[in-house]
Amino acid sequence: MGLQVKELANLTGISVRTLHHYDHIGLLVPSTTTDAGYRLYADADIAKLQQILFFRALDFPLKEIKRILASPDYSTLEALDVQRSMLMERRAQLNEMIETIDKTIRSKKGEFAMSNEERFKGMAFKDDTYEQEARERWGDAPIEESKRRVESLSDAEQQALGEEWERIYRKLAEVMQTESPESARSQEAIAEWFHYLNANFGTYSKAAFAGLGEMYVADERFTKNIDAYGDGLAVFMAKAMKEFGRLR
Repeated sequence: MGLQVKELANLTGISVRTLHHYDHIGLLVPSTTTDAGYRLYADADIAKLQQILFFRALDFPLKEIKRILASPDYSTLEALDVQRSMLMERRAQLNEMIETIDKTIRSKKGEFAMSNEERFKGMAFKDDTYEQEARERWGDAPIEESKRRVESLSDAEQQALGEEWERIYRKLAEVMQTESPESARSQEAIAEWFHYLNANFGTYSKAAFAGLGEMYVADERFTKNIDAYGDGLAVFMAKAMKEFGRLR
């Protein structure tokens, strides 16, 4: 049936005014209207609002959220993976800062002498790798650039690109038979995949590469295609890519 604006506001804890604003700027427009003229938010609208609020919690501006959600390359599952990675990274930093505060309190009480390095542990105010990747991931520019790269190749070059893809996957399937994802040989093989993607299909940081590996097992379409080279290859690659990303 759907929810009216007041019902959705009560469910989510955000104000009716905020929902009206999202409607006004075209970010979240109710999908249906009752015979009485009441506008209703369908399940798809509610799921979209969840995505909006996750992005807002991560300090994305509304204009940027609207652009991301409208991207033809947007995937809710991929977005959730990226959002989770961002939140995990933020949680780790907050835990370090809390630990620093606790140590500072103990230091002020004279329990021990605190070094200058310890005073600033956890205060890494640098660009967030995951956030930057998320902001760029669903833009039109990377998509068009990838298409241009492939379309600019000759038939022979495109064939060579496909053959290299096949070679890397066959090698990974072979390595999987005797090696763990963390072994030196596995990491050498997965590094080829990392460099192949960056050379031909856009720019991946190691963190984004690890996130892509998570998609290989989270999305059945990826898993099915990858496992065609060997049962369990998607899981193997995801673990190897996570290890590769950890060593950044």
